Amino acid sequence: MFKKILIANRGEIACRVMETARSLGIKTVAIYSDADANAKHVALADEAFRIGPAPVAESYLRSDKIIDICRVSGAEAVHPGYGFLSENPDFVDALETAGITFIGPSASSIRAMGLKDAAKALMEEAGVPVVPGYHGDNHDPAFLKEQADQIGYPVLIKARAGGGGKGMRRVDDPADFADALQGAQREGEASFGDGRVLIEKYLTKPRHIEIQVFGDSHGNAVHLFERDCSLQRRHQKVIEEAPAPDMPEDMRRAMGEAAVKAAKAIDYAGAGTIEFIADVSEGLKSDRFYFMEMNTRLQVEHPVTELITGEDLVEWQLHVAAGGKLPKTQEQLSFSGWAFEARLYAEDAPKGFLPAIGTLEHLALPEHSARVDSGVRSGDEITPYYDPMIAKIIVHGPSREAALGQLLASLEATEVAGCVTNAGFLAALCRHDGFTAGDVDTGLIDRDLQSLIAEPEVPEDAVSLAALTALGLTRSASGDDPFDTLGGWRIWSASRQFALLEIAGERRDVEVQAQGQHRFAVHLPSGVRSYSLVDVTGNAIVFDCEGHRARAVVVKGKKGLTVFLGGHAFPVNLPDMLSADDDASGAGDQLIAPMPGLVKVLSAKAGDAVTKDQPLVILEAMKMEHTLKAPRDGVIGEVLATEGEQVTDGTVLLALAEENDAAA
Repeated sequence: MFKKILIANRGEIACRVMETARSLGIKTVAIYSDADANAKHVALADEAFRIGPAPVAESYLRSDKIIDICRVSGAEAVHPGYGFLSENPDFVDALETAGITFIGPSASSIRAMGLKDAAKALMEEAGVPVVPGYHGDNHDPAFLKEQADQIGYPVLIKARAGGGGKGMRRVDDPADFADALQGAQREGEASFGDGRVLIEKYLTKPRHIEIQVFGDSHGNAVHLFERDCSLQRRHQKVIEEAPAPDMPEDMRRAMGEAAVKAAKAIDYAGAGTIEFIADVSEGLKSDRFYFMEMNTRLQVEHPVTELITGEDLVEWQLHVAAGGKLPKTQEQLSFSGWAFEARLYAEDAPKGFLPAIGTLEHLALPEHSARVDSGVRSGDEITPYYDPMIAKIIVHGPSREAALGQLLASLEATEVAGCVTNAGFLAALCRHDGFTAGDVDTGLIDRDLQSLIAEPEVPEDAVSLAALTALGLTRSASGDDPFDTLGGWRIWSASRQFALLEIAGERRDVEVQAQGQHRFAVHLPSGVRSYSLVDVTGNAIVFDCEGHRARAVVVKGKKGLTVFLGGHAFPVNLPDMLSADDDASGAGDQLIAPMPGLVKVLSAKAGDAVTKDQPLVILEAMKMEHTLKAPRDGVIGEVLATEGEQVTDGTVLLALAEENDAAA
């Protein structure tokens, strides 16, 4: 076994690998960019080395620097995690030349599965079922149109390189094929440097089911059963589970055998995932699943497989990379219970899942009721440079119903302040009737998106607690106030105070009257309600409202408050009393960067007439492109940014002329 390894990654996967390495007595070496100098994975490692500035091309993708650090530190092997260099065969070759072990498959295996069309051709030769379609080398548009007509609509045009939903277009009408083809080719060229595509039959009710495979250098290969990853948005996974709901045993066996056959076809050694698409228009059937692609690395969702099988897949990776045989045969592997994983991201679901940045002023994760894989801590910053994942929340129960209930409870117990998250959206998915019943497919989220992102009505208790906290009245109940015995109460009259709050975009002037020690009357739209603060410990408040006792957490940050109550988070801004009546003048006349990023495309110039919601700027941030649109009809008065410019959040990118000026 290795004595020291380098983890060529960051965040939660780097921390995850370090935990297993430490349990095996293996020393770990971390690398970090300038943005990650104080990151959790740096603190956990035995040693850490600066790799470069924040952009990934200057840091985590610098294979030459990683190899230099291996030499300096004495690391014998490199674990790539996922993303970054994990599926880069040139990196594997460079490590091999330097005499350093890659904890993953061979470069030839990665190359064999690197392009979707070549991989599918290889799978057809191996007898693995593939989606009906065209995967050949003729990329003439007229020829591709003929192939699509023969396959039958709807079809899916897919860039043959890359992933993550880029370079993909669904075509329902033959008349739309040419435009969709050009769009997919442009996006494939821009994203992966390869504009070639393949054409597939689009399944109207598909499920995304994948098989975890493992091979070794001695010719052995096994599967560790399936994961269902059908809950997706924009072709990206949201919640994964294992096993798959309603999976017939004959289909599980057929998929497992096909996956092992695929792994053996390329002499695969290490952890990998064979991704299948299943046509469930008539339910799950053993002759209705098709190979999509192979991920030649450890998957983000690998913990659900670990929880149902009891195996540590990172330990398996280390064992196999060190030359060992697979720890178990197929006959020795089994699973029990049910597991779910939810990906907690810093993103704003109601605003199109826009990635968010900010400081995690308060972070409380449900580590007693769930396994939590995270690479951040309270006080850490979510930056625009990397994937905005905060944590993976993973649960295991004896049944699907029990595990799903446990996941919902864990999400409702999750508290993040200082940065908007998708926790509410994930909890809404756990309450969704179709998902609860196991009736899932890849279109579920899009069909019911509006109900899933609907923000809950702000309860009056949350308003009251925000007002009491804003006025400093909760401090007396905690014992932090030197005037604790007074509690804001006057013996000759009840003191009156007013808290100016902004909740759900609405400003509220809330009147509070002290009625005695830790007792207050709060004036609300429904009337005056009486509150008693039973206990205040830190941010936690136990309160009694007219005979109903409950607990909440209220966190005060730089920009306002966050009230955690009843499984929901309610952000509250505290406007400046002196500027309470001021509107954000001109806000509707400006296009403002919602986050730091790179101005990728600027499709407007001064004097251009534009219409409301017309795309004007493409901003690249957190490895994704975000289209910014005109706030209203008008004329561009001034362009304040340039293509290729790196801007900060809040930067005014362009301004519309005032309507009177435009009319003139």
